[in-house]
Formats: sequence, structure tokens, C-alpha cells
Amino acid sequence: MRIAITGSSGLIGTALVRSLRADGHEVVRLVRRPPRAEDEVRWEPKRQWVDAEGLAGCAAVVHLAGAGIGDRRWTDAYKKELRDSRVLGTAAIAEAVASLDTPPRVLVSGSAIGIYGDTGERAVDESAPPGEGFLAGLCQEWEEAAGAAQDAGVRTVFARTGLVVAGEGGAWGRLFPLFRFGLGGRMGSGRQYWSFIALDDHIAALRHILTTEGLAGPVNLTAPEPVTNREVTAAMGRVLGRPTLLSVPAPALRLALGELSSDVLGSVRAVPRRLLDSGFTFAHPGIEEALRAALAARGGRR
Repeated sequence: MRIAITGSSGLIGTALVRSLRADGHEVVRLVRRPPRAEDEVRWEPKRQWVDAEGLAGCAAVVHLAGAGIGDRRWTDAYKKELRDSRVLGTAAIAEAVASLDTPPRVLVSGSAIGIYGDTGERAVDESAPPGEGFLAGLCQEWEEAAGAAQDAGVRTVFARTGLVVAGEGGAWGRLFPLFRFGLGGRMGSGRQYWSFIALDDHIAALRHILTTEGLAGPVNLTAPEPVTNREVTAAMGRVLGRPTLLSVPAPALRLALGELSSDVLGSVRAVPRRLLDSGFTFAHPGIEEALRAALAARGGRR
């Protein structure tokens, strides 16, 4: 297939491009600068403009671009950046897809399990309503921005991603060094659920979505059994062979991170009901398996 991807230089995008090309697919990468290679197409998300001609002939579009949720403190300015990078960018992609004489068969648009808000100990699947808070509201707007593609009859899937376990990059890219030096520990009470997914499984799930015609709408990209932060901490200690005696009290996290701390201390117990029902099989369903796979992918360095 010919597949267009935004966010191709990010953690997930880089792995997806590598996986697709290894199997002979043609990948078109959307970039926010003048193209420098034949496989690049220009787009400007904040201007809601896409060189739609570059999408011609694509069987699928995977839209992953967006400013990093945990990259900076959530000031009013950065919250606007988070919103604009997702809502305006998604609207631009959806409108470009809808404008084509022969649209792609599927648009996979990034989203996040943050849409459920804080679910406490309650497990939620894709049928759960949106929750409360900044992230939940952002995710709702993010998904709604793809309306033009849905109206054009394009199968549109919202990949609601959990915490991606990878050796480098993303949340775990920050956690591994801390735990490696014995500085890791639980955060807050440790009772909050972290819905994780191994990077390999995330890429496999995206590819499954691309070729599974029955999947449309929201799909949770999380492992089958979410674990608490306390359980993550213990697993990190076992896998890395390091002590995990430290802890970061909730007030300290709130002081250091501001509103972003709600994402760290909040509990989202999301389960991948639609993936499982569609026949997807996880290679690394448990947290220790996911951690060991991440270390193996980066050469086993501890």
C-alpha cells in the first residue's frame, strides 16, 4: 500500500515507518518544511493546509502529529499549543482526505485514553463516555476535528493510545534512566492505574487497524491488563535489578508539574475491548514482558 503518515519523526511514527517499509509498503511522510526527499509532502497544520496532491493514490493515512502532552508545564500558552497542534492539524488532514477524487480507504487519527478522565479503579472500554478535565476535553475536540473525513465516507479510526513502553522516547524514556540509577519510585499513592502498551504491540495494533475493515471509531491501544503505578514501580525494580524505595508525594508532583500532575496522579484503567474482539493478539501483554521487550530493543542496556 501507499500510506501517508504525519508525525513520522516521533517515537511511534519512526517505528511505524520502519515496520511498513520493511514489508514493502510505500510511505509518504508529511513534513512542516519544504520537502527535501521524494517521499516527503508539505503540510502546515496551524494554517490548516495540506498539499493534497501528495496524498493522491494513498490507501491509508495515519495521523500521529501533535505537541507532546508531557513535554512542558501546562501554561495557558502551552495548552493552546497542545490544542492547536491536534485540533487544527486533524481538521487539515481530514479536509485534505475528503477533497481527493479517490479518498484513502482509512484514516487512523491519533487520540488518547485521557478522553476518559480519571476512572479510578473502574475499568473502561471504548463505550465509556468522555470524562472531565483538560485532557478529556482536548481529546474530544481532537476526535471531532476528523469529521470531514467521516462525512466523506472514509473509515475513520481514533487510536486512543495509552502509555507507550519504549526504551527511548516517550514517558518511559524518562523513567528508565531514573530507575537505572536507583532514583525511581512510586508517584503519589501508587494506586492510580497506568494503562500501558509495548511499542511493538502499538505498531502491530496500528497495522491491524489499517487492514481490519470492521474497525471504525474509537479503539483503545492499551495492554489487556492495566497495572497500578505501585505495580509498575515494582516491575521496574525487578527488571532493572535496582531498589525502588523512593517515592514522590502528590503535593511535590503538583508543585513541580502544576496542572500536568493531574495526568501523572490520575487513574485511567482502559481496556482494549475492540482490539481483542477483532482478533488482535498482544505479544507483550504484561508489564514485565513490555519492559523487557523495550530493553531488548535498545540493546539490553540497563
